[in-house]
Amino acid sequence: MKVLIADDDPILRRLVEASLCQAGLEPVVAADGLEVLRILGEPDAPRLVVLDWAMPRLDGLAACRAIRKGLQEPYVYVLLLTSNDREEDIIEGLDAGADDYMTKPCDLGELQARLRAAMRILKLQDELVTAREASREQAMRDPLTGLLNRGAVLDALQMECSRTDRIGGSFGLIMLDVDYFKTINDTHGHLVGDGVLREVASRLRGSLRTYDSIGRFGGEEFLVIAPGCGGVTARELAERLRRAVGDTPIVYSGRTLAVTISLGVASGAGSPARDALLRGADEALYAAKAAGRNCLQVA
Repeated sequence: MKVLIADDDPILRRLVEASLCQAGLEPVVAADGLEVLRILGEPDAPRLVVLDWAMPRLDGLAACRAIRKGLQEPYVYVLLLTSNDREEDIIEGLDAGADDYMTKPCDLGELQARLRAAMRILKLQDELVTAREASREQAMRDPLTGLLNRGAVLDALQMECSRTDRIGGSFGLIMLDVDYFKTINDTHGHLVGDGVLREVASRLRGSLRTYDSIGRFGGEEFLVIAPGCGGVTARELAERLRRAVGDTPIVYSGRTLAVTISLGVASGAGSPARDALLRGADEALYAAKAAGRNCLQVA
């Protein structure tokens, strides 16, 4: 792991650097607080900082405050070195954002031990962030199909509306429904119905571009958001989705099922058009069902 050593005393820097190398760490050196901030702004920056209080240009206390004003993920652990051993100075350093402190001259063995403790804290923090992100991702996903759930796909729609508010352009909105899905459930059972929905979702997802969004809107209904698609290209995309599902029967649990979808297509841009686009795609979907299903209609 990289450790940033910031001290204007070259002799102390070399001693600490040698000690960290001996401990299997990768030292990165800086002579003052401004250099610290520059290094921390680089890609793959160190997350452990040994920061001297008294430095030219920008001292350790000011550098620590600047670190804490920035983004706190990934977290940067700061150990403050100070010649001040008064209680009020130590409190000031911790209040500035330091996680730990040592008084100078420091014992290098103790420094290594404190850095090992810091590494354990960073590891725990990373595990908490990973668990939080996994929980957030799970909360956005439909558990059956793995697609975005209704709330998340509507959020994606709002984000696309906001994007077109800023930069212009248009996007396509496709609402689609599995034809006669109730018959599949009633004839073959809900487990087969679930398998059909998973396979339909997989085929739809595989037919979209990487920057398109798709979610399960409810039951056997799905919503697709296609950035940059006007009327013609949105229709072409919808036809590709229709064929991806309907051209090849779905084989599940020993059954071969001919499954088709009906689609309603709308296109537009901007937050004011959001509800109108949803309504237009929904009405076009019902028109496709009325026209015999396994087809698409454009709002």
